[in-house]
Amino acid sequence: MPELPEVEVSRQGLLPHLPGQRARGAVVRTPRLRAEIPPGLPQRLAGLPLETIVRRGKYLLFDFASRQGGGWLILHLGMSGSLRLVPPGTPARKHDHFDLLFAHTVLRLRDPRRFGCVLWHEGPDVERHPLLVVLGIEPLDAAFDGERLYALTRRRETPIKPLLMDSHLIVGIGNIYAAESLFDAGISPLRAAGRIGHERCQRLAVSIRSILARSIELGGSSVRDYVHSDGGAGCFQLACAVYDRSGAPCPRCAAPIRCIRQAGRSTFYCPCCQH
Repeated sequence: MPELPEVEVSRQGLLPHLPGQRARGAVVRTPRLRAEIPPGLPQRLAGLPLETIVRRGKYLLFDFASRQGGGWLILHLGMSGSLRLVPPGTPARKHDHFDLLFAHTVLRLRDPRRFGCVLWHEGPDVERHPLLVVLGIEPLDAAFDGERLYALTRRRETPIKPLLMDSHLIVGIGNIYAAESLFDAGISPLRAAGRIGHERCQRLAVSIRSILARSIELGGSSVRDYVHSDGGAGCFQLACAVYDRSGAPCPRCAAPIRCIRQAGRSTFYCPCCQH
């Protein structure tokens, strides 16, 4: 599933090409993904200028003159979605479900599993949309630090790794990034969140920010379907210390990396270095 780094890389790849252009409309080939695509969306978009693209968690938010009578296009890549910029007239392939049309380029959403979404929010207050208002803090925001993480973990007996992946508390930390951050901080994924002290929360917050920033620098992780807007792939997964390395030697102590199941997801960690 594309997580915060992959969505941010997609956003950064689109910024040089789309803001400042006017939408000519849209092509909807599949009326429903995770939710129904608003039936009048192509007509609503036609003629609106795109002012900017921002990210909230794993959502891309396209500001189509929201303060001048327009609104926001809300786009989520789901489990298998990716965005490509293609020339106008490029034939659609299977799983190419939605096109956002501009004069000289087309933004195309490909989503084999159809768990993504394309929605519209009228007016400027997009943060009040039901999908966004419930989201937690951005881990790359200045407000996210050891003290904030310490406060979020108090009186919680759930293991720290599932807590890091709870988007109602912290957004965008997926399975890969939770595992790598915990290894970097030397904290076991099995440790109860509420039993991690100030100092270790500070170390973990630094690790989270560092791991996410490093992944963005490397173009995200292309494990299955995710590609950049130009068709390239991310390579952070090649730099992982523990993720998907079950049985391989720990890069710190050479002990075998262990894999367990937590909340239905695979968890990779070093039982010697992480405690």
